Amino acid sequence: MGNQLVMYEEELEQINAVCHVLQRDANAKAVLVIDRNGQAISEAGEVEHLDITSLSSLTAGNVAATGGIANLLSEKEFSGQFHEGERTNVHISIVAGRVILLVLFDQRSSLGLVRLRVRKAAAELTRILEALVKKSESGAQNSIFAEITDDDIDNLFND
Repeated sequence: MGNQLVMYEEELEQINAVCHVLQRDANAKAVLVIDRNGQAISEAGEVEHLDITSLSSLTAGNVAATGGIANLLSEKEFSGQFHEGERTNVHISIVAGRVILLVLFDQRSSLGLVRLRVRKAAAELTRILEALVKKSESGAQNSIFAEITDDDIDNLFND
């Protein structure tokens, strides 16, 4: 779970596109994709008045705490959460065990519509993330650091 996901431009653009489509089709206020460490990966919608950093961090903490509750109840993980507010509702789901999909919505949408659209977006995100994992595993050998040897690194510091 602590393994850092390497993000490439191509996949980031695909994730952004999924966010924008979900935000539009679910008639949501905002959509965020957050990694398990609480870093925002992507966002769409009315995000200019949101503290994205705090929201991402607290959402990841919430997912971790809920995971602890699941553990105590001998559940694998709760795949989704829903919080109903006076003005804003929050739908949180874990996608591919790797990222958290956060949807903020109000009376312009409904939980049923959000769940339906999240299911479709989650399938697309899963496909993108699986491709990303394959790419970073195969790309590990031909990264820009691959041709740098330990001797090269030692030489840098032994001037």
